[in-house]
Amino acid sequence: MSKDKIIIKKRGEDGSKIITVRIKEDILKALDNIAAESNCSRNELINIILKHGVNNIEIQ
Repeated sequence: MSKDKIIIKKRGEDGSKIITVRIKEDILKALDNIAAESNCSRNELINIILKHGVNNIEIQ
């Protein structure tokens, strides 16, 4: 019998949380086009865009 353990991490332990958002169809279509062209997943692309927005927002 092998003593090697299989480690299963609980969902969300990578610092990510699952949320639900509403996105206009035209924006979703544009995101999907960019994701396909850049070979990124939709999720990865949205995270890149959100991080950029959060890091570059100016509230007046």
